Amino acid sequence: MVVTRFAPSPTGYLHVGGARTALFNWLYARRMGGTFILRIEDTDLKRNTPTAMQQVIQDLRWLGIDWDEGPEVGGPNGPYLQSRRRDIYDQYITKLLDQGKAYYCFDTPEELEALRREASEGKQGFVYQRPDQFPDTRDVERARSEGRPVTVRFAVPQDQPIIVQDVIRGDVTFGPGEVQDFIIQKSDGFPTYHFAVVVDDELMGATHVIRGQEHLMNTPSHQALQAALGFRTPVYAHMSVTVSESGGKLSKRERPKALRERIKSMNDPDLESLALAGGISTEEMESFLNKKTTPDMPAIDAMAAHLGVHLPEINVVDFFRSGYLPETMVNFLALLGWNPGDDREVMDREELIAAFNLDRLSKSNSLFDRKKLMSFNTEHIKRVSPAALLGHYKAFLAEIGSPAARAEDERLTRILKVCLGARTLEEIEQKTRFLFVDNTKVDYDETAVEKVLFKHNGLGVLAEVGDQFKALAEITAESIEQVLRGLADQKQIGLGKVAQPLRVAICGTTISPPIFDSVDMLGMDNTLARIRIAIEKFDNKN
Repeated sequence: MVVTRFAPSPTGYLHVGGARTALFNWLYARRMGGTFILRIEDTDLKRNTPTAMQQVIQDLRWLGIDWDEGPEVGGPNGPYLQSRRRDIYDQYITKLLDQGKAYYCFDTPEELEALRREASEGKQGFVYQRPDQFPDTRDVERARSEGRPVTVRFAVPQDQPIIVQDVIRGDVTFGPGEVQDFIIQKSDGFPTYHFAVVVDDELMGATHVIRGQEHLMNTPSHQALQAALGFRTPVYAHMSVTVSESGGKLSKRERPKALRERIKSMNDPDLESLALAGGISTEEMESFLNKKTTPDMPAIDAMAAHLGVHLPEINVVDFFRSGYLPETMVNFLALLGWNPGDDREVMDREELIAAFNLDRLSKSNSLFDRKKLMSFNTEHIKRVSPAALLGHYKAFLAEIGSPAARAEDERLTRILKVCLGARTLEEIEQKTRFLFVDNTKVDYDETAVEKVLFKHNGLGVLAEVGDQFKALAEITAESIEQVLRGLADQKQIGLGKVAQPLRVAICGTTISPPIFDSVDMLGMDNTLARIRIAIEKFDNKN
């Protein structure tokens, strides 16, 4: 049976690159009727963040990627957090030490750095010199008593090549001596990534490892460990790189970088207030601006919100908060380095599962085309069921703290219907936010007021619209349309010359759903109140 896994480190939010890795493993497991495992690689205690694991889980669930074994689900091969599997790793470390296939090391970071510097000055690559005689337990005790770090290195066999059989790239050969001895247990007693991943893949029965191309250079080390421990080697598939529109690798650093550049472009920014908004100290702010450290993503997001700056979406949660549908993200990510073998592009999960296979994975880099992503989202907003779209919209409103989150389903359903054709849920929320603000708190766009109300007798037309609305016996979208079209005909002007002043009065901008529906949804009492407020506010300024 096919068993795949996704093994993120909880050191930050789920990047779209990681989401693609999870998706490909999930699609293949579902296609083959196999098992998909979620495993959290949390042995890097210094870099783990308290919110990251839960956010990763939330992001996967939002995408619709479920797991058969893992956190919150359980399973026969747990624990599924590596930090709780230390006893298991210790057993295999001991086995390698006892067999002379691994050895203790006592080098300090300063000593290792000096060796690297010496190799660099000699224009040579650094190679760790394996001792002729491996240290024993007495040497370990002595080193610890001296306060020296104790690590364990794997003695990589140097007498034969290591051949990685990759589904995408074919056989990749690493010659004798190319893979050097590497640390498998850190001085804090926890295993390194390279050791834990090998042990876990074996014990959890992983048959296929689908991961990013950057891991290809790690695979010979993993295969050497598998051979030493008597483990089988899973099938490897190293996916192509996804690049941004600027040509570089799509990086999680783009958001902090964009915020840093925005702050530095400001004249005399209030760094103290900005740091307070992000929940960091002024010292941490200075360190961030000097490119020495980077705050956790919630702090980055909070500071961007404080400045009103839109940062590029990089993590899955960013796309959620920008109003993309999970169906869109799954569809778009699936086509980054894979294709179904025909001309299909817009596909749902069931179609993707039915079509997915490893043979269609590409060696070529894939482009993260944001225009194409937006096009996909526009299409999926039309394709999903009304009930699913309503559920997505409610979750989005709650996430961004929109005043519309308190609205009843019936009203939100109508909003979605009149906004058919919108590109994102964010666009829908922005276009209809006027429905959920107090009449006295409409945010008027200065350009719209100048262009619409102050020209072509806009305020006069607005007053006439108000007078005719007051005379309506029945208030419906149809009767509202009759009033506006009738007034346009009477004045022999285009409908826009009547509708736009009304739109600016009730919305504050020239953008909204169809004006007849906008007035009907707002209600006549609120509409008349906003017409009056707009006239009083701007008549004496014209």
